[in-house]
Amino acid sequence: TNIGAYAFASCGLLRNVILGNGVQKIENHTFFSCVSLENITMPDGVTSIGEYAFNVCKRLKSIIIPNRVESIGQYAFYSCTSLTSVTIPGSVQEIGEFAFSDCDSLENVMISNGVTSIGNSAFSNCTLLKTIAIPDSVTSIGSDAFSYCDSLTSVSIGNSVKSIEYGAFQWCGSLASVELGNGLTSVGSKAFYHCDSLTSIAIPDSVT
Repeated sequence: TNIGAYAFASCGLLRNVILGNGVQKIENHTFFSCVSLENITMPDGVTSIGEYAFNVCKRLKSIIIPNRVESIGQYAFYSCTSLTSVTIPGSVQEIGEFAFSDCDSLENVMISNGVTSIGNSAFSNCTLLKTIAIPDSVTSIGSDAFSYCDSLTSVSIGNSVKSIEYGAFQWCGSLASVELGNGLTSVGSKAFYHCDSLTSIAIPDSVT
């Protein structure tokens, strides 16, 4: 049911992968540094994507994350520099630290209702990402989660988010519109540091 850790790591010429229906887990580093990998098809039964699973798969252009995936490990898609869009299904409880960091072609991210946690630096340095909507199911936005997203212009944050951690949106120089949810209690240090385009923001009464 599992594909083991490092099973295909550094297979530099591997371009296409189709996983059979029995696969449930993609372990840590499974396709790490498969720099030619362009396409992967995962079956609906996959429930977890391990740490560093697709790290530095620089030619991976698109990914469909099955609706039963519960966790995306840290650095899972780090520096997948050809990835242009991703949908995080509601089955995912946590998006791990640096999971999509340095995906500098990533323009569209949809986080479905059901996701509860966005890890530290999860989408940092996604320099083409333009908008992001945090659903009501999310309770925490980690440190530097969207830092250095230079093209990010608008952010809406759902009503269940209690804390925006340190530097979550720092150095988002194009960010002009921020909508904070009514459940927010704390805004961390440097959360919006150097957001040079931000002209106004409404802090809800719930913030202490």
